[in-house]
Amino acid sequence: MKLVKLGVSSIALLAMLCAGVANAMPLNSSARAVVPADLQQLISVDYRALKDSPTAMQLKQQLLPDNLKQFEEALKGVGIDPSKDIDSLAFAAFRTEKQGIKSIGVAAGPFSMKIVLKKLTLAKIKPTKYRLANIYPMDGGMVMVFLDDSTLLFGEISAVKLALDTRDGQILGLDTNSTMSDMMSDVDAGPVWSILDQQGTQNVMRSALGDAAKVADYDTIKKRFLGARYTLSFSGGVSFDLTVVTSDDISAATLSSLVKAGLLYKKMSATAAEKIAMDQTSVDSDGDDVNFHFKSSDQQFQSLMHSELFAAVSH
Repeated sequence: MKLVKLGVSSIALLAMLCAGVANAMPLNSSARAVVPADLQQLISVDYRALKDSPTAMQLKQQLLPDNLKQFEEALKGVGIDPSKDIDSLAFAAFRTEKQGIKSIGVAAGPFSMKIVLKKLTLAKIKPTKYRLANIYPMDGGMVMVFLDDSTLLFGEISAVKLALDTRDGQILGLDTNSTMSDMMSDVDAGPVWSILDQQGTQNVMRSALGDAAKVADYDTIKKRFLGARYTLSFSGGVSFDLTVVTSDDISAATLSSLVKAGLLYKKMSATAAEKIAMDQTSVDSDGDDVNFHFKSSDQQFQSLMHSELFAAVSH
């Protein structure tokens, strides 16, 4: 059972976990424009709903990474209250030819760019110019750029510059990656959603399968993973749906069988809470897709949060 660690950074992990009941929050055009084509993972979450779910708030207290704490404090320092002024957060991890994996975040909400810029000016915080963009320093070593009046790009400076290069047409953008774009269109109506590329899917499934990934069948079919998409909701309990897209129905059926075997193996040494969670996880193949579904009550999930299994997959 892989319910938690589907991200590539602690910020992304928190974003995936800390969603509540909300309307769909697809990427706005400004956010979409800065996402490079060579995408490993993209996560979008409705930040407004964070406070509406007791389970989500408990997860936040347990797993809140230092870099997100720093980001929230940095926003407050320039006049943006995350609990009131942020509607959605999106996090993208992408591959670069020479710099490895880079990640960026995009915050959107009803904050006022004019008010923020005025506070920055009064604080004598000056931007550096990158073509037409003004890049402002933030606490914690991050920088930020306004993409429009209500959309803020942030992250480490080299990643932010690559995102701006994408927006300005110097790097291919997300819309040129048909595999990832198609998967996104299947999930972006969800309150929390994510898409993963082929290599990211291979890593997730290897971790999820555990010892079952050591069999010869896995080494054969992993090359046939095309990507994965998932949605997560805390509406009426915890609901998680993951689809792994493969190249053919035989690969999908084989992966489904391997995951079922992996669940049975892990169940032998699981705690009572973990066994209940595994019983509530279904795995089925449908054509080229393998569909995973997990559903539990808030109380059951909160018990699982304190288990060794949860600790292992959430760090």
